[in-house]
Amino acid sequence: MSALHAKLRQLRTQAGHRQVAVPLATARAGCGVATAKGHTPAGASLSPEVRRLLQRHAQLKHGPTYLASTDRRVPGIELSPGLRYTETRVDWLTPPTLIDTRFARVPPVHHQHLLHFDTETTGLAGGTGTRAFMIGAADWIDGHFRIRQLTITSMAAETAMLRTFATWIGNDSVLVSYNGKCYDAPLLATRYRLARLPNPLAGLVHIDLLHPVRRHWKGQWENCRLATAERQLLGVVREDDLPGAEAPAAWLTYLRGGSANNLRRVAAHNAQDLKSLAGVLLRMAGMAEEPSGTMPTH
Repeated sequence: MSALHAKLRQLRTQAGHRQVAVPLATARAGCGVATAKGHTPAGASLSPEVRRLLQRHAQLKHGPTYLASTDRRVPGIELSPGLRYTETRVDWLTPPTLIDTRFARVPPVHHQHLLHFDTETTGLAGGTGTRAFMIGAADWIDGHFRIRQLTITSMAAETAMLRTFATWIGNDSVLVSYNGKCYDAPLLATRYRLARLPNPLAGLVHIDLLHPVRRHWKGQWENCRLATAERQLLGVVREDDLPGAEAPAAWLTYLRGGSANNLRRVAAHNAQDLKSLAGVLLRMAGMAEEPSGTMPTH
């Protein structure tokens, strides 16, 4: 803390603010310095570096804002401290024993080898600061579509989540995702590396459905997002769906003591993504069986 104070004094002196006292409320807001009467003293415009330091100082002294909600229910069982697990089996389509995946430039695959997966993360930019707080995976087992989800409710549970997810993946697993080659798989590879764990996704066959969807329907649809593909090919129209962009806020709100309501909506969104992955895969696998060789849209 002494080093931080020294740096603050140095920057204030350089900016001509030696005598200016900065209220912490002002520092939190990242605003210019104001007197008790609301006037801004001469030369009180703070540089971005000063503002960042003041904000850091306020966070260190007072800690993050904590919310208090009575709705803290996260579905599932606790596998270990901070790690929740859910499993559901639904009647969802009937896959053939051997699925023709040549549309994705992959030899035909036994349906029991497919592992559909999707992550919900703290941001969309990627990088080492982005982590997955939920991993969903689905496969066909005993005539049902099994959906499994792992959710961490504390930062410390990430390694346990990564270890558990690794047990779901076999050497003969064929991954199915939507933009997973560019986003989900690299992000998980980074998290496994930072946790000093072997990456279970490395070297596996990976069917990224975004690419064949683009090859077939780019320019015909308004876009090639999964929500568009599921609507056009499966007739799925989501109701009360939480947009993926709002997932990070839902998790961070929960961590700060807020309601778990939106976190449960994230889980519902993730489960539908997994169902849609399987549906789009089977619809595209049936292309060659269509008389015209193309798939109709809804």
